[in-house]
Amino acid sequence: MTIEYLSILIYLVFLVGLGFWASKMNSSVSDYVVGGGKATWWMAGTSILVGGISAFTFTGNASAAFLSGPTFLVIYAAGCFGYLICVFLAPWFRQTRAETWADVMRDRFGVSVEQFSVSISVLTSPLSGAIQLYALAIFANVLIPELEVHWLILILGSVAVFYSTTGGRWAVMATDFVQGLIMFAVTLLVFHLSLKAVGGWSAFFGYFSDPKFAEDFKFIKEPGAFPKDKYSLKWIILIFIMQIQGYINLGTAGRFLTVKDGPSARKAALLAAVLTALGTTIWFLPPMAARFLMESEILSMDIKEPATASYAMIAIHLLPNGLTGLLLAAMFASTMSSLDSSLNGTAGVIIRNVIPFFRRLFKLPELPDKNGLRWCQIITLFLGAAVMILAIGMSVQQKFELFESFLMITAIISMPLTIPIVLGLWCKRLHWWSYYIIVAFASMPSLYFFLDERSGAREWFIQDRLPWIYLAGAIGFLLSLPLWRYAKDSYKERVDNFFTRMHTPIDFDKEVGEGNDHVQLHMVGVASLIMSGMVCLLLFVPNTLLQRLQILFIVCFMGGIGTLLTWKARSMKREHAHKTIKELEEAPTPETT
Repeated sequence: MTIEYLSILIYLVFLVGLGFWASKMNSSVSDYVVGGGKATWWMAGTSILVGGISAFTFTGNASAAFLSGPTFLVIYAAGCFGYLICVFLAPWFRQTRAETWADVMRDRFGVSVEQFSVSISVLTSPLSGAIQLYALAIFANVLIPELEVHWLILILGSVAVFYSTTGGRWAVMATDFVQGLIMFAVTLLVFHLSLKAVGGWSAFFGYFSDPKFAEDFKFIKEPGAFPKDKYSLKWIILIFIMQIQGYINLGTAGRFLTVKDGPSARKAALLAAVLTALGTTIWFLPPMAARFLMESEILSMDIKEPATASYAMIAIHLLPNGLTGLLLAAMFASTMSSLDSSLNGTAGVIIRNVIPFFRRLFKLPELPDKNGLRWCQIITLFLGAAVMILAIGMSVQQKFELFESFLMITAIISMPLTIPIVLGLWCKRLHWWSYYIIVAFASMPSLYFFLDERSGAREWFIQDRLPWIYLAGAIGFLLSLPLWRYAKDSYKERVDNFFTRMHTPIDFDKEVGEGNDHVQLHMVGVASLIMSGMVCLLLFVPNTLLQRLQILFIVCFMGGIGTLLTWKARSMKREHAHKTIKELEEAPTPETT
């Protein structure tokens, strides 16, 4: 395992170095939060995908695939469909010209809704980050059993917080791209080896009719077949709707604020949809194959949720020496990206939306950008500490289940808050008071379910909660519609301006300025080549010829893309230089007397 630890160490040092390199592009809070709105579509699209992936994908979600087969993939099908919807919506989101999702809330509903939303987000985002960190620690514990989960949380969390604090949006996007390359290369290899181990596609699907697995691997389960009636038809329909809701609301704007303009946002959404569809196939076949080949070995593991280790176990079993460490490093890197969204994103909102509000309230001058960057880093440290404390708390709770807890937190907290911002995107004649009315009505069922469960009357499953939350939210929406006629003219004008701005294309040259596409291409291209060179060193690790060829595949995959990127960067740099020379030659010379 020495080579595995060395792989992890070198990879993390490389990422920190890349983060420092990219952080030099940060000269303001805007650069730190949204990259100055200059990101290319391919970098932003990859970052959107990688930022939504964490070790939870390969632990909590892998456990669902291990236990229930393909049913839970409805979540990722909804993700693909959601990104395809965003191909239409993403230009609107970018054209809000906002810097944070909270800016969008303020422009649509007003300051009070902005501050309320930010307050909820600041309280809940550490919880989301803690789930991701806890999932990463579980994954790492399978590969590094010598360390307890809580120690792994502290070690990995500290590194993640350090990276998040020194990074910024440019660092996140640059490292996300390299992480995405490594993650797809390694997981594609795990996918191939798992499919080969199970006997090919025909043998893989043949297991679905095996009496030992047939009931569990039916796409639509009978109610009662799984705890809490998971994976039944009702569960599938409502989880699909819940997931789609997360892509068609004003809060989704935050994913696309980094790109250059509307067309770039559209391309980024399409790339994210394609990569999600590809990832869905290659990420979740291995845990299903693990169920067929290693079920007893995995379920006999002395950990709280053995199924969460299914992906890690089959990867350890199949990958060549040296690559399991690289896989863990890739999982850590992707989780770090998600944590960065929880930490840096929240810090950016506090700096851009909370502190300015109170400074205006107390009639203080605006915070200078230099001080804002420093405060972003300080706040990130405090949020990181909160994330680690919550993750350790989860590790000692025997009843905490990753997959189910993630869905329940989404249903109880996110759904009531998401309903009005979905309606606010599509319904222009919605008063800002409507936001509070809809949230209040949608929260009533959740409060009732909580009190009912505490009394011991019955347990409310997620698919039983959601219809009542939607119904209550719809009632609140209908009751609030008449409020529009009482809205002030100033508010109506602001809403009109918001929708007009959202549908007005961005003139990048006039509104943002000169782009730096060739700089982005050069940075990630060189980083990809360096990383492929480091992976090439694993060819000297004791392995069979076939295993060395598998490592060579990863080298060629990353090196090939890195070569294309650097070639394109040089080409764009030459074009930019020729254009500048031509403009200078054509510029009129001042007349002399």
